[in-house]
Amino acid sequence: MIGPRGLPFDTAPATMPRHDRLDALRGAAIVWMAVFHFCFDLNHFGWLQPRQDFYGDPFWTLQRSAIVSLFLFCAGLSLAVALAAGQAWSRFWRRWVQIAGCALLVSAGSALMFPHSWISFGVLHGIALMLVLGRLVAPLPGLALVALGAVLLVLPQAWTHPFFDSRWTNWAGLVTRKPVTEDYVPLLPWWGVMLWGQAAGRWMLARRAHVLTGGLPRAVRPLAVLGRCSLSFYMLHQPVLIGLLLAASTMRS
Repeated sequence: MIGPRGLPFDTAPATMPRHDRLDALRGAAIVWMAVFHFCFDLNHFGWLQPRQDFYGDPFWTLQRSAIVSLFLFCAGLSLAVALAAGQAWSRFWRRWVQIAGCALLVSAGSALMFPHSWISFGVLHGIALMLVLGRLVAPLPGLALVALGAVLLVLPQAWTHPFFDSRWTNWAGLVTRKPVTEDYVPLLPWWGVMLWGQAAGRWMLARRAHVLTGGLPRAVRPLAVLGRCSLSFYMLHQPVLIGLLLAASTMRS
């Protein structure tokens, strides 16, 4: 979770040729996310001194926004790759079910650990919705995707309404106040970031394909491997980190 926890994922079918540089970029985002969450967990268990404000300190909030942006941009790139390879709706829905199912697990798990700030619409929920919408608008020209993304990024700053402040409507992003939740990645403005990634991926595949398909230095290849299992890593890393810290706390006391 990147909300201060939260993150996006590889949307390409397993049989599709890999784009190692894209995988490595996603892997780098995963490492950054894991470090961020580890710091959050250390703070949650009182191991960081002085205590950190992950919800208000720009040092942490800006990192959170950057990590989410990088993941969503990668998700847009991956969607462009999948569409260019002719990914059928049937394959898309199989991957989508995995992401949506994991989103429900995140909601359930967060409700147990944070009953007053559980995740009703975090990054996985957002990605599940954005991927469907991204496929629907895929026929639009690249410049239209860029323009639409810009509108989505600006709209929540220009107009909000109390109607969108409830847990059942805040997924749109037009809230007058940020909800109390451990992760919040609404449709607006974040779909704009994914649309820019989708447009960039389409442009690169048509004119600069080597940017995505080129080789990697040996030292960076582990990041590509990690980037290919981003959803599994996302689901497992927090339970593992929290379990280790709980065990360490027990041994310490």
